[in-house]
Amino acid sequence: MPTSWTSFETNSTDEWWDVVDAEGSPTGRTYRRGAANWPSGFFHLIVAVCIQREDGAVLLTQRAATKESPFGWEFPGGSALSGETSRQAAIRELGEETGVEISPSALTLIDRFAEAAALLDFYTAHAPANTELRLQQSEVMAAEWVSLEEVGRRLCAGLMADPWSARLDALWPLARQALRIVR
Repeated sequence: MPTSWTSFETNSTDEWWDVVDAEGSPTGRTYRRGAANWPSGFFHLIVAVCIQREDGAVLLTQRAATKESPFGWEFPGGSALSGETSRQAAIRELGEETGVEISPSALTLIDRFAEAAALLDFYTAHAPANTELRLQQSEVMAAEWVSLEEVGRRLCAGLMADPWSARLDALWPLARQALRIVR
């Protein structure tokens, strides 16, 4: 039975994450989002998807006003829930936030980026033909299909959500290369 870290805080959600080691392997322990005392030296898994249309544009979403880093632009994604694989979380998050549905085989892992308490798996995928967006208003206030150059412009202009600066410094060159190859 997994060991759970709990807290007496009443403002946390009922979202549970697997606690993973530096390689992303589950430790058998879980953690409730928002609880105190994140275990030092461990991580939770987060995912993001850079989805590209046939014309080369990629989808950016703008964080809702009620979220951390409000109004910042980012790629659709979020935390893997307890028991989910990285690919399952990426498909779920993309679908929840944008309404875009893809298969696990449509995802190409670009790389993993380590943060203080999270490991980000960054994927690319092709948008299905005639993709229509249905935004999850509690998470996403807007979405735009933009050029690869526009992603870089928004990064330089400080318009990306706070965590995306370091993430894109490390991952964007690899993502751009992968997006050019598959087009």
